[in-house]
Amino acid sequence: MINKEILIQGSIKQELVSKVIAETNAGSIGAQSIFLGQVRNDILEGKKVLEIDYSAYEEMVKIEIDKIFAHIKSTYDDVQKVYIRHSVGKVKAGEHSLFVFVACGHRRQAFKAVEEIVDLIKEKLPVWKKEILDDGGHVWTEN
Repeated sequence: MINKEILIQGSIKQELVSKVIAETNAGSIGAQSIFLGQVRNDILEGKKVLEIDYSAYEEMVKIEIDKIFAHIKSTYDDVQKVYIRHSVGKVKAGEHSLFVFVACGHRRQAFKAVEEIVDLIKEKLPVWKKEILDDGGHVWTEN
């Protein structure tokens, strides 16, 4: 099972994470691996990051995520479920902006698949970050 719509407005809530875990109960699943990306309150140009305003080229995100899913399915034959959410809009420091979940029969493929998905998302998805600073300014950074 793979979700096709990955963009979500605002931060990723704990209720969503809990729901995905609770719904993944097939007897053939022996491992669930999760990555939660969280906004840091980094210091940029001497100012603290308060939040990130994410924007995305949605049509291209859909195309690229299909390629990522196809690659993961062909590389990891034990993957039974992949669920991804990436925030768009404003996400405050301390909140989650990326959720990657993989369920497999065995742990090694679950670990490897999650790591590869996160790397591919960072490398391939047309998502941009405007880091909002505590002085009211902002800095554009790479995803």
